[in-house]
Amino acid sequence: MALALPLHFFHALFMLVFLLSRMQFSLSSSGFIGVNYGRVADDLPSPAQVVQLLKAQGITKTKIFDTDATVLSAFSGSNITITVGLQNQQLSDAAGSQSFTDTWVQSNILPYYPNTLIDAIAVGNEIIFAGLQDSTQLLVPAMKNVYASLVKYNVASSIKVSSPIALGALETSYPPSAGSFKPDLVEPVIKPLLSFLKQAGSYLMVNAYPFFAYTANSDTISLDYALFKDNTGATDPNNGLVYKSLLEAQLDSVFAAMNAVGFNDVKMVVTETGWPSKGDENQNGPSEQNAASYNGNLVRRVLTGGGTPLRLDEPLNVYIFALFNENQKTGPTTERNFGLFYPNEEKVYDIPLH
Repeated sequence: MALALPLHFFHALFMLVFLLSRMQFSLSSSGFIGVNYGRVADDLPSPAQVVQLLKAQGITKTKIFDTDATVLSAFSGSNITITVGLQNQQLSDAAGSQSFTDTWVQSNILPYYPNTLIDAIAVGNEIIFAGLQDSTQLLVPAMKNVYASLVKYNVASSIKVSSPIALGALETSYPPSAGSFKPDLVEPVIKPLLSFLKQAGSYLMVNAYPFFAYTANSDTISLDYALFKDNTGATDPNNGLVYKSLLEAQLDSVFAAMNAVGFNDVKMVVTETGWPSKGDENQNGPSEQNAASYNGNLVRRVLTGGGTPLRLDEPLNVYIFALFNENQKTGPTTERNFGLFYPNEEKVYDIPLH
């Protein structure tokens, strides 16, 4: 005889299944934190020491701006994934000939991969930006040649090709829903770039710095809003979405700009963001306390999971800039003080990184 189960049993069973599915979603939707390993300095630890530092801090992803042989060799067998860079000055050669990118891949990728876990190639850095107009025409052809070379050597399925853009590529960034690219960039480079990324199964690399927006507009932007601290938030008047952090507003302006040109399904990785611990007297915002707040709260936000208001289901994936203070960088004092660590490997300030 069949046993009749009470209705509340099925209700409880349904709720259990629902809660488990939500738990699985929340666990799978946290993003990653990586760190940019810049080396514009003459006093840094050896790459082998850097690998040990990253391991000690639980950092499993890093990004460099070239394909330095000593660095790539040091990361062999480390289980730390590394994004490498084809530098701006190589862009013209890369765009002009696949034979150049074939040789570049043979020399700079294949000798190290897969023992060194190269996961992406950044073709140029902030090419789509004011003052680099001539180079914008070269960007997508260079990316296509790099990708074709990766295909030729059977590594394209595991090494992504992209290029970091700066927020300077936007014509409008506020409110976020009105985000748009500069009109003179849309047809020549933005649409071809996004089309390539979609076809190649890659993602857009974005360098986004709330610090620069805050320091230029500290009379209108709340410091708490810029630092991920508790704040009343900013409401987008076009769609009613509420933003609790400037970074998320910046990222959604890029998503909106992509939507506006017909690409609402290309993912994003924040390849640079950070906050300086020291600056010049005439700058608002640089301090150890603010840098610790920004980067510490950023790490917590990323690991909590979930995405931006416009892309709730896409986790935030972020590379902090930078691992070290770099004493040979030019420009204002801030440029030499974005590091999480001093060159002697002491922390500039203490925050969790995982």
